[in-house]
Amino acid sequence: MPVIKYPRIIDPLFYEWDRKAQKCGLRHTIYAVNGDQYTGEWLDNLKHGKGTQIWKSTGAIYSGDWKFGKRDGYGSYSILDPVTKEYKRVYTGWWENDRRGGRGTFFYPNGEQYDGEWSNGLRSGWGKMCYKDGSVYEGQWLMDQPNGQGVLQLPNGKRYEGGWKDGKKHGPGKYFYLDKGQLLEGIWVADIPKCGVLVDFGRDNASAPTEFLLPEIELHDPAAVLAEARAMFDDSHN
Repeated sequence: MPVIKYPRIIDPLFYEWDRKAQKCGLRHTIYAVNGDQYTGEWLDNLKHGKGTQIWKSTGAIYSGDWKFGKRDGYGSYSILDPVTKEYKRVYTGWWENDRRGGRGTFFYPNGEQYDGEWSNGLRSGWGKMCYKDGSVYEGQWLMDQPNGQGVLQLPNGKRYEGGWKDGKKHGPGKYFYLDKGQLLEGIWVADIPKCGVLVDFGRDNASAPTEFLLPEIELHDPAAVLAEARAMFDDSHN
């Protein structure tokens, strides 16, 4: 019986080209169609592992960890100064799903700096913000605003310790007038003190103390007044 030989099936050439183009492991610089370039590790044709990306349109550079094509892990992001042509750090810290997430430090163009926790690219958790005017806030954050408990230290030495909501003083808190040697303890609503007790505090070390001592409260117990005010505040927010 004659043997029938069938022609060998050969894959189209572009199949071979595609297999060779698949990126996995450490590769040299790969250029995208838009001019962006990446040097580092790959997995299944995606940036994965350690690598550096440079965006042609902005000149920005990211160097750090990648996970399935997205910045994920620890890394540093910098931008190119158009005048000095030098790179300036913008953010150094942890990333999650291509956004700032975890602990990291952000450097603002005006010289301000935030060091703390992030979630979905926003300040959330515990962090410290140093403002351009010399003020420093350290405490809890939510959706890029002070929320929860925190301390605001002003350049003139005054400070506020207490509750915050949407970036404003809100709830029970204490405001220290160290220059006058006084302390206001009370309830704040949207940055405004609604009620409280003002007492002398550290007058001996105050730089500009008041001329006379504050009179003592005889008709009401300060602690009782504050307790009643806090109870009213809690009831109105439940």
